[in-house]
Amino acid sequence: MTTSNGLLLLDKPSGLTSHDVVAQVRKILDEQRVGHAGTLDPMATGLLVLGVGASTRLLRFAQSEVKRYRGTVQLGVATDSLDAQGTTTREAPVPALTVTEINEAAAAMLGRQMQVPPMVSAIKVGGRRLHALAREGVEVERAPREVTVSAFTLTPGSDITRWNFDVECSVGTYVRVLLSDLAERVATVGHLVALRRISSGRHHVDDALSLDAFADVIRSGRSPLRPPADFVTELPRVALDEDQERRLRMGQQIELATAFAPGELAAFASSGALVAILCPRGEKWKPQLVLPAMSSGAAD
Repeated sequence: MTTSNGLLLLDKPSGLTSHDVVAQVRKILDEQRVGHAGTLDPMATGLLVLGVGASTRLLRFAQSEVKRYRGTVQLGVATDSLDAQGTTTREAPVPALTVTEINEAAAAMLGRQMQVPPMVSAIKVGGRRLHALAREGVEVERAPREVTVSAFTLTPGSDITRWNFDVECSVGTYVRVLLSDLAERVATVGHLVALRRISSGRHHVDDALSLDAFADVIRSGRSPLRPPADFVTELPRVALDEDQERRLRMGQQIELATAFAPGELAAFASSGALVAILCPRGEKWKPQLVLPAMSSGAAD
């Protein structure tokens, strides 16, 4: 087993589940500790943020990041899964929409809102995945959850029934539900036919490797992993002296000379390596998680 540790950006191809990608990375790296932040449906492509080794404990920071997607919606046809992999359930005329009209409808969907997850999804209800229930023809009540859409624009596609979209939204947003709701707003029905994740927080698909390129880099003896610190760029930082680092690695609380607002801190060694995530405990700071002192496969 390797001692790889860090953040990995991959460009997921269509046809693979996020779990399929994780399984391939585990095999290529000979490392079982691999996880991802934010599932992509098999049909979707684009950015998949992964944690490797001890850095899997930092994945929650990437999971909460704002996501950006681009893709295409087909108006006039609804499917049971709300995307092109489903079965057609309804057809409806498509009005002659102008760019202004459809973007006004999209603009009305910005902000916080409650969204009901689709039946074809990985969410569990009563211990069972919704998509498994959907395959059996069972539909159950799904609790709506709050999501935020911060940007949503559309441009004309190949004909009047197809529109290309660009959306920025919070974690947990189902883009296919958003597009189905948009279709209803413009007096028709619709489904998702293409989806690509462009970014997650500060991470961009332009910086991601394909699975083949990733395997080639590993075979060459180089590392494609980014340092664990790349997971926590949004956290306040504190520099540790040697004694503070030693005490944190022993699980002890420390005092800091600088005052920080309550919340998590990213603590760094003098070498620039991420040592720990700290949380306040009275006047002191407690290590919430501590990363290994030595890691290979990525520069800390």
